[in-house]
Amino acid sequence: MSGGTRGPYIDQSGSGTRRGPLKSPGETRSILDRLGAQHPDADTELHYSTPFELLVATMLSAQSTDARVNMVTPALFKRYVNAAALAKARLPSLEKQIHSTGFFRAKAKALVGMASALVKTHGGEVPASMEALVELPGVGRKTANVVLGHALGVPGLPVDRHVLRVSNRIGIAESDDPVVVEQQLCAAMPPERWTRTSDTLILHGRRICRPKPLCDQCAVRDDCEYFATVVSRARGRAGRRAGRSPARNTRGSIAVRAPRR
Repeated sequence: MSGGTRGPYIDQSGSGTRRGPLKSPGETRSILDRLGAQHPDADTELHYSTPFELLVATMLSAQSTDARVNMVTPALFKRYVNAAALAKARLPSLEKQIHSTGFFRAKAKALVGMASALVKTHGGEVPASMEALVELPGVGRKTANVVLGHALGVPGLPVDRHVLRVSNRIGIAESDDPVVVEQQLCAAMPPERWTRTSDTLILHGRRICRPKPLCDQCAVRDDCEYFATVVSRARGRAGRRAGRSPARNTRGSIAVRAPRR
């Protein structure tokens, strides 16, 4: 999708504010250039040394934080060095080891299922294709894109809640469907920039464009649809209300004006 008339503004606040056309591919690339300069260290924050380790870490990161996962994985990877070892894991023991990442029972079952499928179908190696990865238990499109782009050298653009929020706010995508947003961003950016685009938007969402955004610190504020249609208008209304406030004397009480004669 490019150009044309946009639908209602999409944001977690559900503001419903209307806005202009979707940014062009050239505008999107320019915006990502500036965001990239603001976040030159953008990269996955999960620690790993092999595609298998990144796959495990990404699965554990669901409904958790990268920092928490990084606390768990060193001992986990030492105990389960490859897919064959993890496929033989006993669920109670694995659940205990990953407990702090949340949803530990479901994650333990998915990890063992994923590892077993790798051993049975792929010789214990992580496949380098989206189609094969999403066939693994517990692996969705976002996880597959993370592994493809960061560990296997295959262009991939993971879309998480930060990418959804930031891209919709700026106006470089328009949907609350991660697959649609992935398609829109991939259409605007060259494949060699897909993974870095995701990393940059994620970091911007964590640092600047939070649910309550720090717009004055944003490198692309002047091109942001959310700032133009929501933040600026809210500030304008607040300023007008302040201008209509009753005059106050130096002690803070409302001043009483003398009646006209």
